Amino acid sequence: MQDVRWNDPKTTQYVNKHVPRVDGPGKVAGTAKYTFDIVLPGMLYGKILRCPHALATVQAIDTSAAKAMPGVRAVIEMAREGATMRYAGQEVAAVAADSEEIALDAIRAIRVSYDVQSHAVTTLTAMKDASRVSAPEEQARGQDPGQFWSSAAAVIEEEYYCPVRGHLCLESHGIVFRWDADDRATCWVSTQAVHGVAGELSGGLGIPQENLTVICEYMGGGFGSKFGAGVEGATCARLAKAAGKPVKLMLDRYEDQVAGGNAPDAYMKCKAAMAADGKLLAIEADLYGTNGPGRGWGVPFPYIYGVPNFRVRTHSVSTNAGAARAWRAPGHPQASFLMESVVDELICKLGLDGVKVRQMNQGSQVRSAQLELGAAKIGWERRNKNPGQATGRYQRGIGCAVSTWGGGGRGGSRCDVKIGQDGSVWAGIGTQDLGTGARTVVAMIVAEDLGLPLERVKADIGKSSLGSSVGSGGSVTTASIAPTIKMAVLAARARLFETAAPLLGVTAGELECAKGRVQARGNPSKSLRFEEVCAKLPAGGISESGSWNGALQQGGVAGAQFVEVEVDTWTGNVRPIKVVAVQDCGYAINRLTAESQVIGGVIQGLGMALLEDRRMDVPTGRQLNANIESYRVIGAMEVPDVEVVLFDTHDKVAGIGEPPVIPTAAATINAIYNATGVRIRTLPATPKRWFDALGAKS
Repeated sequence: MQDVRWNDPKTTQYVNKHVPRVDGPGKVAGTAKYTFDIVLPGMLYGKILRCPHALATVQAIDTSAAKAMPGVRAVIEMAREGATMRYAGQEVAAVAADSEEIALDAIRAIRVSYDVQSHAVTTLTAMKDASRVSAPEEQARGQDPGQFWSSAAAVIEEEYYCPVRGHLCLESHGIVFRWDADDRATCWVSTQAVHGVAGELSGGLGIPQENLTVICEYMGGGFGSKFGAGVEGATCARLAKAAGKPVKLMLDRYEDQVAGGNAPDAYMKCKAAMAADGKLLAIEADLYGTNGPGRGWGVPFPYIYGVPNFRVRTHSVSTNAGAARAWRAPGHPQASFLMESVVDELICKLGLDGVKVRQMNQGSQVRSAQLELGAAKIGWERRNKNPGQATGRYQRGIGCAVSTWGGGGRGGSRCDVKIGQDGSVWAGIGTQDLGTGARTVVAMIVAEDLGLPLERVKADIGKSSLGSSVGSGGSVTTASIAPTIKMAVLAARARLFETAAPLLGVTAGELECAKGRVQARGNPSKSLRFEEVCAKLPAGGISESGSWNGALQQGGVAGAQFVEVEVDTWTGNVRPIKVVAVQDCGYAINRLTAESQVIGGVIQGLGMALLEDRRMDVPTGRQLNANIESYRVIGAMEVPDVEVVLFDTHDKVAGIGEPPVIPTAAATINAIYNATGVRIRTLPATPKRWFDALGAKS
């Protein structure tokens, strides 16, 4: 593979600069079409009947009344008699009708009888039933932690809990499916993986994958919940086949929250010890959490900090609630809250400097430097040296926490670049844009290496008919597609230079593209306009492909965050004042959207710390707040000042989507303690929880 490097930021026009999104105007003007916006001629509307019980057996299903309703075009049973329904919201039957209103009436007309059974819908209740708790997965290192309890300078023994959270994508899960022939179809899906969905649906439908075109040009968020087509995807395809017409099936807010995935919870009983100099000595912990009806729960623990002696037992708990899915940095925000709470409690017990102790207990020089820089920017010296020392109604404090993530790319992507005789430039790759700016990345890299204005490049993404690409998750997208795009445009440019070289009387190796011209390197007087060279191309122009070059990317990123809060001690309300987020992502293709990713992660982390909490009704087993009214998320007016510091570390691309969300909640909780001396060990830190913790302290 040829030796290729990213452009020197000192000389670039676009790459590694702050570049507005190329699709921003379309989103603002409303011309960008999301799956939710797709309306096809003759399209029907699909709806799913869901089980109202947390655990029940289907005894009988009668769909006759629904089938007889005017305007109902298809009815399918998704659960058979004798099937076990394992959570309230599980799919039972589906209909397609001329309008959404008729479809809703039709699912209400379906009669289902159930044998309702006893259930458990939360980890804290289900873990009391041994049959619902898996055998522990044990991790061990060093000596028995019990040897350190009596000799350590500080020991804490506490319980911590962070609840199940929803993804709350602005655009719900959904699909529009159209059969074009018996073995050929097109569908529009809100998905993080157009090629993955094409493989999943085509396999389930028994048609060749190349005969199914999946389109997702724009999507309203995924956060890990939209890798597959979901039950609704296969159901929509079946309805469309039965009805002989296109069908649109979008989940409503209730469905999206109960059946569209969630971030699992984490409960921990922990005992830990620290030496007088701040060195962690030992941890013994039992962790419990749920993925819903299945098993396999876990979080990385101990997290980041080196603990020479530990015994950790992880228990997966089966509950009768919707199944978990990946959620931005799966398991890491939970692990960060658990670990950082333990570390901070020990630090405060010894009266040590939290930044210095964190630096001492982790091995990354990058992260150590990030802590130093973040501390300077937040004004770490302003923190309360004795937590809770402030007086008055409003009390401020500062906390910090750190993060780690992989974020490297992977192979399997192909980008195509075409240059026409008319000077037009097209670049296509079958990736998808979750809102992170992937389309802009395509245009930036191509425009940079061809020396053209950004608007001259047509960036085409979001279709499975384009070159293969990875799913957008794990912060791998940019590190996977950017090297691929780079190789494609370099191949196309080389062909362009072959045409230009004899016209300019130089060799192809002596040419460069700059400011809309092809010129001898360092000699603009010996040049031609880009269009003049293109006019000499063959009739079909240039068409070149590129594949992934792993030398242009690198995994492994670190981050540190500092949060300042103000606590109203009369009401228990916590107001974030400022967040300093220091984050590395290697060579940032677009610094503007990279900073946006950090801000978005911080906002979600603040929601985890202060607001988000799935509330289940224990008697019925149903979610009480499956909406965006009583399930609170951070609003625009609640976002504090967020100072993003992109910490440049090397000249290779790494991902940045996940890591910024990891430490925010932990840093916020530590800041609350620094402000008031009140330690909150159960998220979110609502006013009631603050007063409960205050009472427990007293």
